Amino acid sequence: MAYITRLKKEYKERIVAALTEEFGYSNVMQVPKLEKIVMSRGVGAAVADKKLIDHALDEMTMITGQKAVPTLSKKDVAAFKLRKGMPIGAKVTLRGERMYEFLDRLVTSALPRVRDFQGIKATGFDGRGNYNLGITEQIIFPEVNIDKINRINGMDITFVTSAETDKEAKSLLTELGLPFKKN
Repeated sequence: MAYITRLKKEYKERIVAALTEEFGYSNVMQVPKLEKIVMSRGVGAAVADKKLIDHALDEMTMITGQKAVPTLSKKDVAAFKLRKGMPIGAKVTLRGERMYEFLDRLVTSALPRVRDFQGIKATGFDGRGNYNLGITEQIIFPEVNIDKINRINGMDITFVTSAETDKEAKSLLTELGLPFKKN
């Protein structure tokens, strides 16, 4: 028997039924699902120091369990001493089992470690069923060794869903365990 992550099993057994009841879907294929999670980090100071990109790639690889790739600049910007093709960020796209594992770790261990945590804002939806979350410090993840970091950086996490509306996407993400603030 193949390994199925806790959240994926919960999605198939409980969340599909709950969303079908809430929105009145006639077919199981209409139920929104989480398609991918994209983590990205801009490292603007990497123009001067190339080692910062390596540190960002290593940290994101450690956090997600999947190799991070550098993002390259698309054009020259003379004011920032930036040339086309220079690495200025890092990103990871998670799908499948790793996506559910990362979401589980984010909800159960990382987000509760944020100082004065009240919940995440519900204003990060884009109108098409995707949610963007900004994290200010990478040290909330237990995988990051605080003694080995040279600089505290934030990162952006994008949850891409198959939902048609923001209401459906919020309901899906709430069922998956994301703690949204109460209005």
